[in-house]
Order: sequence, then C-alpha cells, then structure tokens
Amino acid sequence: MKFSLEWLRYFLDTEASAAEISAKLNAIGIEVEGIEDPADKLAGFRIAHVLTAARHPDADKLQVLTVDAGDDINGGQPLQVVCGAPNARAGMKGVLGLPGAVVPANGMELRKSAIRGVESNGMMCSTRELELGDDHDGIIELPGDAPVGAGFAAYHGASPVFDVAITPNRPDCMGVQGIARDLAAAGIGSFKPFVQEPVTGSFPCPVEIRTDDPAGCPAFYGRVIRGVRNGASPEWMQARLIAAGQRPISALVDITNYVMLAFGRPAHAYDLAKLTGAVFARRAQDGEQVLALNEKSYTLDSSMTVIADDAGVHDIAGIMGGEHSGCSEETTDVLLEVAYFDPERIGATGRALGLSSDARTRFERGVDPAFLDTGLDILSALILKICGGEASEVVRAGSPPSVPKIVAYDPALAERLGGVAIPEAQQRATLAALDFAVADDWTVTVPLRRHDVEGPADIVEEVVRIHGLDNIASVPLPRPAGVAAPTATAAQVQERRLRRAAAALGLNEAVTWSFLPTAAAAHFAVDGQQLWTLENPISEDMKAMRPSLLPGLLMAAKRNEDRGAASARLFEIGRRYFRKADGSSDEKPTFGALLAGEKLPRGWATGKPQAFDAYDAKALAEALLAEAGAPVGNLMVMGPDGMGPGAQFHPGQSATLRLGPKNVLARFGTLHPRTLAAFDIDGPVMAVELFLDAIPAPKKAAQGGGFARPAYAPPALQSVARDFAFLVDAALPAGDLLRAVKGADKANIVDARIFDDFRGAGVPEGRKSLAVEVTLQPGEKSYTDEEIKAISGKVVAAAQKLGAELRG
Repeated sequence: MKFSLEWLRYFLDTEASAAEISAKLNAIGIEVEGIEDPADKLAGFRIAHVLTAARHPDADKLQVLTVDAGDDINGGQPLQVVCGAPNARAGMKGVLGLPGAVVPANGMELRKSAIRGVESNGMMCSTRELELGDDHDGIIELPGDAPVGAGFAAYHGASPVFDVAITPNRPDCMGVQGIARDLAAAGIGSFKPFVQEPVTGSFPCPVEIRTDDPAGCPAFYGRVIRGVRNGASPEWMQARLIAAGQRPISALVDITNYVMLAFGRPAHAYDLAKLTGAVFARRAQDGEQVLALNEKSYTLDSSMTVIADDAGVHDIAGIMGGEHSGCSEETTDVLLEVAYFDPERIGATGRALGLSSDARTRFERGVDPAFLDTGLDILSALILKICGGEASEVVRAGSPPSVPKIVAYDPALAERLGGVAIPEAQQRATLAALDFAVADDWTVTVPLRRHDVEGPADIVEEVVRIHGLDNIASVPLPRPAGVAAPTATAAQVQERRLRRAAAALGLNEAVTWSFLPTAAAAHFAVDGQQLWTLENPISEDMKAMRPSLLPGLLMAAKRNEDRGAASARLFEIGRRYFRKADGSSDEKPTFGALLAGEKLPRGWATGKPQAFDAYDAKALAEALLAEAGAPVGNLMVMGPDGMGPGAQFHPGQSATLRLGPKNVLARFGTLHPRTLAAFDIDGPVMAVELFLDAIPAPKKAAQGGGFARPAYAPPALQSVARDFAFLVDAALPAGDLLRAVKGADKANIVDARIFDDFRGAGVPEGRKSLAVEVTLQPGEKSYTDEEIKAISGKVVAAAQKLGAELRG
C-alpha cells in the first residue's frame, strides 16, 4: 500500500520527517518496504518562461523557442529549445528539462543536441513525461505567477511516498486514516480524525435496494445522486491517487478509489441509466457469467455473492464491478453502493475465480462495519462537491455486525507476556488513542474495525507495540550450572545425521511446499489412504497435502531441467499427510531423494554421459538407512507388493527394503514412464523414500540409560576368509542366500558378500552359481581345523534350506 507524506499529514498533525515516520512505522509493526521521493525524479526540471516562439525552418510541426530559465542558467541569457507541442507559445510558463535531467516516464537523459539542424538545450515537458498524469497533447502550462527559475519539484509540492506492507490481521490500516491513528498513538503528532456531516437527501431514492443473501451481504446501503457531471477529478485528488499507484480515470471513479484508499472503505458507483429495476445482493446462479471491469468474463457458481438488478449480474460482490454498468463521461445519474460483505465468502470467491483487487484485499480481511453510514456520507459529499448534482435519501437494507467484543484485561499481563513493565496510566492512554474503550475495572471494549483483537494477549500486543518493541530489554534465559543436557530429540538427531549424510553423498537439500495440485497428490497416493485436502487453500494448485515427498522433488527437478541443468540430485526431509478413517490427520516423517539427469558427464574416459540407474538408488537407500540407525544387514529386498512403490515406480526396476515381510523401511528404484509423463520430465529418474517412522528405535541399555552397543575394541586375532560356491535356482535373490549364510553362525561369521554370479557352461539350465566370501572372526584363540569345518557345515546347511547345492 502506498501513500504520500502530504496525504498522511491530512490526517496527522506532525512535522516529523519521512525518515522519522518510517522508523516509527517499522517500530509499531507496519513494515516500510520503501520510500520514494518524487522530487528526486524531478531534479533538473525547473520553471521556464517562453519569450519567443518561431516556426522551425525545416519542420512544419516544430517550433524554436527562446526561454528564460533563471539567472543562474546560461549566464542569465535565454536558452534555445526546439518544441513540438501545439500549445507552445510566447508568454506562457512551463516546465523545462535541462541537459542532464532524466525524463521520469522513459528514463531518457536529456542532452544538448541538434534537431533538424537547430540546436536545442533541453525539453519542454508534458504531464505524462513527468508521470504527473496522462495528458500528452501539449506541454504543461503553469500559472502566470509561477516563479521563473525555481525548481519544479518544490513548486509542485512533490511529497515523499511510503510503500508499506500491511499484515492480514490489520485491515484497519488499509487506509491512510488508520495508519495516521497508529502513528499518533505512538507519539508522532496528533491525530486529525475526518469529520463528515451527514448528507441529507432531498428526494426519495427511486431504486429499490435490498439484500437477498444476508449471509454473504449482511448490509447494503445505497442512494442515488442525479444531475452529476463526470469530468476530470481535481488535481489534489489525482496527485494523491498517483502517489498511491492509481491511474486517474474520471471524477466518479477517482472518488470511489480515493475513499477506499483514504478510509479503507471500498464502494462502487453504478450508472443509473444502465440499471433495470431493483438492485440487490443475491447468490449467483451456477454457470452465470459477468464481464468485469478488467474486460474479462467470469463464470460464477451458487457459492458466490453478486450485486444484480432485474436484468442480470452487475458486480462480483466485494471484488470487482461489471463493465456494462460502470460510469462513463456520459453518466448523469449514479447509484452509490456501500455494503458489508462476509470476509470468508469474498476470499473463497476471489480464489475460485483467480481474481484479485484492492476491494477484495480489504473485504476479505474485514472492513469496519460501523463505517457504512459515514463512508456513504463522505462519498456523497465528495461527488456533490466535485461533480455537482442532487442526492436522494439513503436506503439501508440489512444491518452490519454491531456488537463489539469485550475483553477482560489485566494490565500486569504486559509484563508477564510482553516482557516490559508499562505503567497502567500509559496503557490506558495507548488503548484510548487506538479507540479502545477502557472501563475502571479494565474491561476493554474493542472497536468493531479491529477484527484481529480476540483476547487479553491481543491487548498486550497493542500496548507493547505502541510502547515500542525496541524498548523491551533483552533478558537471558536462566541456565543451570554445569554442562547443559542435550535438548535434541532422537528424531531431531536422526534428521541431522540424515541431512549431513545426504549432503556428503553429493545431494542438495530442497525445501518444497507441503501443498500440491490435487492431480499430483493423487498420483502418489497409496492405496487405501485418503488425501488430506484443504477447504481454504492458498490457490487451487496448493489444495492437497502431500502424500509423498517425491512430487515436490519432481517439480523442482523439472524447474531445474527447464533452466538447462544437466543433473539434479535433490533430497528433502519432511512430513507426509493422510486422512485417517475417523477424519483426523496423520503425519509421517519421511526422507525423499531424487536422482535425475546425468550421473557422470561425457568425457574422454567414459564417452557419452552416464545416467543414474536403480542400483544407484538402492545404494543411496542403504547408505542413508545405515546412517539413520536401521539394521541394514537384516533388511530384505522385496518387490512392490502391499506398501511398495506401486504404480509410481517401474515394476521391473524398483523394490522395497523391509525389516520383516510387513515393515517397509524404504522404497527405491526407477520412476514409471507414466509418472514422468504426468510431471512432464525427461527420464530416467531414480527416487528413494525412507519412512523414518518405520525405523525401529535403538534399544536402551538395561542400566545407565545408554545405548546397548558396547564400545568398539579391535580384535586381537586376524580374521579368516572362506569361499563357497552354490548352485541355486536362477530366480532366487542373491540377498536371500547372503542373509541365510550370515545367520548360519552369528557368533563367528562377521560378514559375507557375493563376489561372483555365473550362468553358462557347466551350470544347468534354470540355475546360477553364486560365490560367497565368508569372513570369520576368532575370539580368544585361533580356530582349529575342526571348528572351521563345523562352521562351514553350518553355512552349507543354511544354504541348503533355500535349495542351494554346494559346488565341488
């Protein structure tokens, strides 16, 4: 929201500078995003007197002017300027841009130059070129008493413009008057509330006004003003609107915009000649359409409130008016609308239509329900003053909320909650300055416009922020003597270890939205689990809570791919969200990783770029599970049954890692081509998901509360390795044989690995030869031949249970 210092001083009696006001606004919670001084843009432009005007010798539409720009320019001698404006003439006063000045409208730096062979020492300027309006038919004409040689910025009264960010809980500051009230309460000047005398109507309102949707539009006030002249708005109003970033259009439109920006009260003016019959608020009909003022058509539904007449819809209530009932230069009679709309309805309608406006921003946050009559009087008075005409009596349909909140407050809360002791008298004065009514027993009546104040804590916030957040002393938290005990939970420690391990493996951490488009979320939904969708999403593309971390990572990889990234190695730690059968939410901590693009770039040693494969995903999953504390040696590699990869993964290039047949700790592999097509990303893409809630917690020691694992002590004796070759069924997973071998004698076998997989000559059809290296670790004494033979027998017996046959 933007406003000028001059406009602010209309409501605030202060001599404070722009810098002082900016500092105070930041101190009381109204963030100043920037200050722009138009005087900086107008540097180098000054008032000049045109002495002579003669036709250009080589151009019919140009004139050669001699201008007096002041005694300090050109030694007091006139300057020669070439000008093409039709209104340029001897005797007038205008604005001259000197060489070196930058034209605000286009950024062009003026220089001394020759135009059609005639020297020109600057440029006489129009209002559009100085961004003071849209007029470009001629140069600016100043009054005869304008001081020649004076800087135009000072003469024009250019005022610094503040750009502030208003948080959603402060709709009362969506008008300049509200900001002035806060500043006055904080000690910057004194507040000058605008007082408007009621505008009495001289004839009955000729239009029936009613609300047929009291839930969406509890109150609809209106009146007719006939006999208006819709020309240009006054210069003072245009200057304030331009400072606020609004383009002046016409007096009627500018007045409604002015009231909205000055008082935070959106209003609308209809051309009465374009209305038919009664005007009323109602629910839209499904499929009904309206052409809005932005020249776009919108299809409505029955959840939306509209303003209509007997012929059809004219206004998307509280958001934007209709094109066909707007005011034009021919408008002579207007119907004014000042209404109160349900904030939730306005927000839902705006999101559904994808339509934003200044009016929507204010209505969905909550306007002042007590300001309808005053707002209509201000609007009427300005129209009568600027456009003339005659006002009708006011019609009031419905009634806005009128019961204020009453909060029982204890002034001691300021110190207990806010951390600063503020005298009771000061607290009472602060609340009074903000329009809160404080009784002797500290019962506080909240102004109707303050929708954000709901309890004592909110009162503390008001008192403390006006007192000044910078005035709160920094107090260290109490700390017991000795070494501080660890505060991180086991889950936090686990996440830190995973984060460091993933980074060490070359992955980059991504932080994606917890919200997804419904289609993307549904693609990754696990069978039997319902999506958790939002009733009030930020946008339709963020409606479903993510059932997996992979969709967000896929969209991130897609953005990187679109920007030319050859490889994406991403990971994220976050939560997955589901809806339980009883309707409650279910959150599961998860680690997700994505490997897309090139694993290795092309090179002289490798040739073409190498892509990632499913084995890379498996290696990553096992490494991270080990870091998370999972017993990797006991894991089973199983297919995508049950809670496995499902349709999102390639069925022949994916699997799950399980601790037992049902406890799925991770899934990994190549994503299915259908998944890649759904996210419009080129493949192949590998993915890993670790289900952190499924990883068993480490066992605690029986005494002392430490972990059960003993301190590491290097073995005193050298290990012994023995090789075995088994003939097994070709369909038997090598991991199953390896697990059986490791479990044959856990007291002596410390490791085992597959070092050969042979199929060919000498191996029967349908069989394969797996060679296993088994590592034995003696304890207090070396193994005897009989002991090694006994261990080998256990290995062979364990393998035979899987149908394996020891090769000779």
